[in-house]
Amino acid sequence: MNKELLEQSLILNRRKFLSKLSLGIGSVALGSLLIPDLFTGKPDEEVLMAGLPHFAPKAKRIIYLFQNGAPSQLDLFDYKPKLQEMFGLDLPESIRMGQRLTGMTADQKKFPLAGSIFNFKQYGKTGAWFSELLPHIASVSDDLCIVKSLFTEAINHDPALTFFQTGAQVGNRPSMGSWLSYGLGSENKNLPAFCVLLSKGKGNGQGVYSKLWSNGFLDSIHQGVQFSSGDNPVLYLNNPESISKEDRRKMLDKVNELNEVAYEEFGDPEINTKIQQYEMAFRMQTAVPEITDMSKEPESIIKLYGPECLIPGTYAANCLLARKLSENGVRFVQLYHQGWDGHNNLPNEIKGQCQDVDQASAALITDLKQRGLLDETLVIWGGEFGRTNYCQGTLTKDNYGRDHHPRCFTIMMAGGGVKPGVYGETDDFGYNIIKDPVHVNDFHATVLNLMGINHEQLTYKHLGRRYRLTDVAGKVVNGIIA
Repeated sequence: MNKELLEQSLILNRRKFLSKLSLGIGSVALGSLLIPDLFTGKPDEEVLMAGLPHFAPKAKRIIYLFQNGAPSQLDLFDYKPKLQEMFGLDLPESIRMGQRLTGMTADQKKFPLAGSIFNFKQYGKTGAWFSELLPHIASVSDDLCIVKSLFTEAINHDPALTFFQTGAQVGNRPSMGSWLSYGLGSENKNLPAFCVLLSKGKGNGQGVYSKLWSNGFLDSIHQGVQFSSGDNPVLYLNNPESISKEDRRKMLDKVNELNEVAYEEFGDPEINTKIQQYEMAFRMQTAVPEITDMSKEPESIIKLYGPECLIPGTYAANCLLARKLSENGVRFVQLYHQGWDGHNNLPNEIKGQCQDVDQASAALITDLKQRGLLDETLVIWGGEFGRTNYCQGTLTKDNYGRDHHPRCFTIMMAGGGVKPGVYGETDDFGYNIIKDPVHVNDFHATVLNLMGINHEQLTYKHLGRRYRLTDVAGKVVNGIIA
């Protein structure tokens, strides 16, 4: 469609909208409130997609605590006494059923079963099992929806992690946060809709990379904004020493004028995106320092999250920052915590990882709840796949490693319209799902549903095809929705 026809189409769409509301200044004002981008000149499909959920949402915002490297569900949540009874015996072929293996255990002749060396107890009204490694998370068990029956096809970290974050095992797809930014926009004009926080634990780490919070083929305004742990939480945000705020404002006005001329000539939508990004960065110069300043937090909050919350870049500090960002209207906060790749020496490594995340994870849920924000904030905790019930390498009574296991693993959610309790079940060996399987596509469909979005309708046309987060699959798991 050429520029003239596109402009005519936009005029007709505006006229159609105004005729539905009746003409007049009051109608124009109401229209701009209902659809903030109505008069921005964006194509009709994009205007109607932004800012309007398909139905009443149960959650307004998401905080995703991604445990990168895959925590061992068998040492944390999925209690299996059978594995302790059969400690050291070979995994029966009738259970393994020729499952695909990674290159790290494909050459093993035996698959010795390794029951967890940690003690488990039941907690709360639902009687959910938790390892002794997670006493704080166990204490908020009545707020948790524990899904024990997640599964995926990806068996290695990169494709599995990319799949969870973007709905595809390959790159160049929009991340979940980008889809929500595109579909729902931001609640705070001074902050991005999608923010990213990184931390690294004591265990064996797997890398994270910017493609995980990429906008893919969506406008770059929807890309995740990474916060760092240095003096400048958002790089290149502050003005140079010789530039005042007034000078920056004048410079941006001139740059925007040039960009508007370029847009009139070329019609490239990315030019408008650049204008929006410059303006967002200018507004963030005031908003970001205030939000990242922890000095005003009361002592009770510091005690709740633990002393590490005052050390920028730690998991605890990022959990507290995630609460502050979410509280201030950031639609999607993505936290990545590295160090869960327990191929060997798992018992020692997982102790350190749990020390990093247990208190702060529970504190975030408690903090949101006592502020009256948990009901409208969906908190997600989990990794990209699970861990095997058999040992990788040499097994001893107090030491073992576990390989990747995509067939079943556990993820937790709280708030945001989920139903507290345990959903799904695995067999006595913790190897196969025997009740209520949940695929990654189903997980994505359900998360979007909680945000008021029909996952089949949140689409974007790219290279002649309509894409969505759930691609051509996914069904909403109604059993976990309150």
